[in-house]
Order: sequence, then C-alpha cells, then structure tokens
Amino acid sequence: MQPWAALIVHGVKDIENRSWPTKFRGPVLIHAGKKYDDLAQDDVDGDIHPVTGEPLDLPDGVIYPTGGIVGVAEIYDCVRASASPWFVGDYGFLIRHARPLPFRPCRGQLGFFTPDYSPPPPPKPKAAKRVPQTDLFRE
Repeated sequence: MQPWAALIVHGVKDIENRSWPTKFRGPVLIHAGKKYDDLAQDDVDGDIHPVTGEPLDLPDGVIYPTGGIVGVAEIYDCVRASASPWFVGDYGFLIRHARPLPFRPCRGQLGFFTPDYSPPPPPKPKAAKRVPQTDLFRE
C-alpha cells in the first residue's frame, strides 16, 4: 500500500509493522498494493510524518506506483518494541539496505509470496457478429 512502500524503498521508513512475527531474514521485494492509504498520503504530500506529525524530509522525485514491485530491502530482525518513530504494530520487521527498483506490475498476496510476473492472459476473441445475407448486398 502506498505511500508506505515508497517510504520504505527510499530509506525513509526503517520498520514494517505487522500483527505477526517472522523468523525470515534476508532480502525481500517490496510490493505496493493497488490501494492508497489516503490519510497517510495526505500527510506525506504535506511533508508531515504520518505517525508522529513531525516534519518529514523526503527525497525529491518520490513516486507512488501501485499494483506491483517497487523495490527491494533486507529484513534483518523482528522486534516487539522499537524506538523507531515508524513503529506502531505488535511486531516490527527491521529494514535496511532498501532501494527502489523499476516498477514491475505484479498481483499481491498476504504475507510473503513469490511474485508472478507472467502477463495476464490475452482477452478472449469476440464471436463474429452474424449478419443476415440480405445485409451483405445493400447499396
């Protein structure tokens, strides 16, 4: 969900909040779902930290694509408490070495998943319209 995914891949947000823990450590692709968190986006657009209300210093040119992979980061720990101003969950996945990648459309799923980059199936051909024989020879 944006703007959270963009904040991670641009190195602004250093923790991902979840209601569940993980033992996974290592690189993960960052997926932005198709929806926006409109309230958070309003704050970010106004250079306001959406959690603390403090000023937020974003890099220039941040974009917020949805519905695909937007970057990569490393999860290096999972904690129950953190001094990070971004921590608001039951668990926090500590993130480092985040960076944006060229956008790749990809359907999301809950939890960790292997992305499916296969293109959507082509549209089914439409059935040919039946034209009465008499219509073929009209002038």
